[in-house]
Amino acid sequence: MECQLTASGHAHVRGTHGSTLELTTEEWLTPAGDCIIGVGASHSCASLPAAMREMAQSAMSHISVELIAPGVAPVTVTGRGDPELRWADPTSMVIRTSTYIDDRTLMVAADRAAADLPRPLISALTDGASLAAIIRVSD
Repeated sequence: MECQLTASGHAHVRGTHGSTLELTTEEWLTPAGDCIIGVGASHSCASLPAAMREMAQSAMSHISVELIAPGVAPVTVTGRGDPELRWADPTSMVIRTSTYIDDRTLMVAADRAAADLPRPLISALTDGASLAAIIRVSD
């Protein structure tokens, strides 16, 4: 199952956080938000399809997010689901390399965080590029 969302880069995108990567529906970003790579997202965890959330609530599920910005090679971040995933936050979604879970957690045990993303992608987002993200959940 998949869902596509859109977001935008922002002048304060740094992409330097070592364990998380975040998209937010908020339109603004402070320099302290070093894990946030996209603002004005069309979806948050809470607005993703319920059927997709149910699939993600398995430790056996595979979750990926393909990040696509104009003029930059697409990047895919992969991780897994967990029975405790709630996808309840109305503002953001966080990809975590750890197994920590809260209402904002989209996936755990991800293979990349913001700091691991290619610098051309981060540069494009810092310049305000549009971002498409395709979330895929499979078992």
